[in-house]
Parts: sequence; C-alpha cells; structure tokens
Amino acid sequence: MLMGKAKDRERSREKGGGIMARDPVCGMQVHEDQAKHQLQYRGKTYYFCTERCKASFGQDPEKYLKVMEGDFTAERKVAIVGTGQVGSTFAFALMVSGLATSIVLIDQNTERAKGHVMDLNHGLSFVQPSRIYVGDCSDCKDANIVVVTAGAGQKPDETRLDLVRKNTDIFKDIIPEIVRYNPRMLLIVSNPVDILTYVALKLSEYPMNRVIGSGTSLDTARFRYLLSRHCEVDPRNVHAYIIGEHGDSEVPVWSLANIAGISFRQYCPVCRRKCSENEREEIFNQVKNAAYEIIKRKGATYFAIGLALVRIVGSILRDENSVLTVSTLVDGYYDISDVCLSIPVILNRNGVSKTLKIALDESEIRKLQASATVLKDVIKTLDIKGLLPLPPSSFSRVAIHS
Repeated sequence: MLMGKAKDRERSREKGGGIMARDPVCGMQVHEDQAKHQLQYRGKTYYFCTERCKASFGQDPEKYLKVMEGDFTAERKVAIVGTGQVGSTFAFALMVSGLATSIVLIDQNTERAKGHVMDLNHGLSFVQPSRIYVGDCSDCKDANIVVVTAGAGQKPDETRLDLVRKNTDIFKDIIPEIVRYNPRMLLIVSNPVDILTYVALKLSEYPMNRVIGSGTSLDTARFRYLLSRHCEVDPRNVHAYIIGEHGDSEVPVWSLANIAGISFRQYCPVCRRKCSENEREEIFNQVKNAAYEIIKRKGATYFAIGLALVRIVGSILRDENSVLTVSTLVDGYYDISDVCLSIPVILNRNGVSKTLKIALDESEIRKLQASATVLKDVIKTLDIKGLLPLPPSSFSRVAIHS
C-alpha cells in the first residue's frame, strides 16, 4: 500500500477539477470521478485510464505497486538505437549533460558503434562518470528510455512523409525486438516522426504515455530563436509553440506567443519594429523550411535535435514535469483522435503525464485539424492495423539504417 508522502504524490486535487489519481500501470493522471476503469485491492480503490491497464494491474498488483514506490533515479540507463549523425550527436550531448549513468549504443554497423564508444569513453575524464558501451537489443532491458534514431535519412528535396514507407518497414522489424526486453519508454526520433510514433505505438502495444515522438520540440525551439532574433531578446524569454505535424503542415500558435509574458502583438510597440503579416509569415516559413535548408547545405541536421533530445530525456529522467511539444497519441483534442502529433504535454518519469489543451483561435484550430488529416491520410495507406510482434529472429535479418 502507498503511504505518507508517496500516497500524497499519487493523489492530488486540481483546482476546479476534483481529485486526481495516478494510474499505477502507466502513470497517467485520471479524474477519480470520471474514471471508467476502477479496481479494489486490499481495501483501496485504484483508477485506470484504460481497460487494458486495469487488466494488467489485476494480473499482478504488487508488481506495479513496487514500481510506484521504487527509486526511479537509482540507475538512469538510456539506449540509443541507430548511431548515425543524429544518434551519435545525441550520445555526445547526453554524455556531456551527465544525465545518464549508462549509455548503450546499438547499431547493425557494430564497428561504427564501437568507434563512437571508444571516442566517447576517451572524453569521460572531462564529464560526469557514466558507463558507455556497445550493445544489442537485449541491452534495452531495464532501460529508462530507448531513443530510436534508426531509419533511412532524409535526402535533399525529399519531404519527411516521403520516407514513411521505407522507415515503416524498418520499424516493423526493430520495434518488436526492442519491446521484447520491456524498456520503460520509447522516444522516437526517426522521420516522419509522427507517423513512426504511431507505428511504434501499434507495434509495441505499450500504453500511449510510454511511446513519445520528438515531434515539434525542435520546431518550437527554431520558432523561439527566430522570434528572439526579430525582437532582439534572449530566446529563453520567448514563449511560443509549433504544434501538429513535424513537417510541412505544422502550425505556429501566434495567438499565445509572448515575450516575457507580453503577447507578441503587444510587444511590437516595445521593440519598435514592424510586425506585419508578411514578416510573421516569413518567420514561420524559415521555421518550416529550416531542415530543408540545412540538408541542402550540409546533408543532415543533428546538432539542434541532439540538444532537443537531451531536453526531452532530462525531463523524464529527472521527473521534471516540464511542458514540451512532443508527438503523442491524441484522443478528442479539438475533435482530433487516433493520430500522433505534437501538442504541449507535461513530461515526467511516466512519460506523458498530461496533455494540455491550450486555447487556440479558430484559424489555428482549423490548421491543426488539417495537419491531423494529412497524417491520418498517410496512416491509412500503411499496413499496420492489428499487427502482432514479429518472431525474435526477425531482427537479425534486417539492417538498422541510421
């Protein structure tokens, strides 16, 4: 039974929203008075977000209660599947951050992975201690997070959605092999990230909060940087979101953009610069087309996304309750359901703890719904409905492309 402070953390009251409880299986917060799925155990009522979580708890309650009471931060193990430019850059940034006590690099090209491990280990005397080693999918066991960067890379003049079939086929082989070892969480980075997050969710059969895509976390950072440059302020004082698809249909939330709490439109007289509709459109176009421009010049993007991944992983490993725009399965969000796209969510040790329904204007709502339609139309073309995990031998027959 949860007692004292642990019990206080499990149940809380939201202003105007009644008592909140934490699903002991997936960690999602649910309203006690609205929860459809409940179960009594040892005189206490537990609340669940889905029937599946309730059934899992019913099979072995003590297993899940032990996890709830355990020390999540005792070991902080991150597995990186795919050690191309994104995977290796993230591994370096993660090592420098000191967030992880163990970092395992997994790639079909083991010689390249070994080279990265040697190079990283030679720098350990300059950073916090950690164990960095080459592994295979069995090393995903006990990982707090598996970060999947494997997949075909985006070529010049190729959209993220052009990659979808190639990378879906790759995911059909590697995701079932990863989840055989039941890591706590999956963070999908490979493009098109929203589609592949949905594919990974279907293939893994994990609860939705345990499968996250990097989504528009980088787009949001680009948006804030460009706004900061336009307004001549520190990017850390700019608050703005890009939501929807990580791609051509993404949506800038101009209505909520603010500089140190002052709305973007109200700030215009302060900075004494023109903020015409054309200038706003130009800022957004630079955000939307940033990856294409970088790929055209240097072949790939990897520095900024590596830092974005450290931010996401840090929020989970440190149980920060940070608000980030990551790709997650939505259900009834502005009438959008059964698709993964980016919205602001609260991220902590349980992954997506809560989705935040921000107040969009009518134009932004329509654009977000249109973005969801773009993604759902692609999903309809894929053979992923009702897929079961592949046999264990499947992984050995496929290369992991990075």
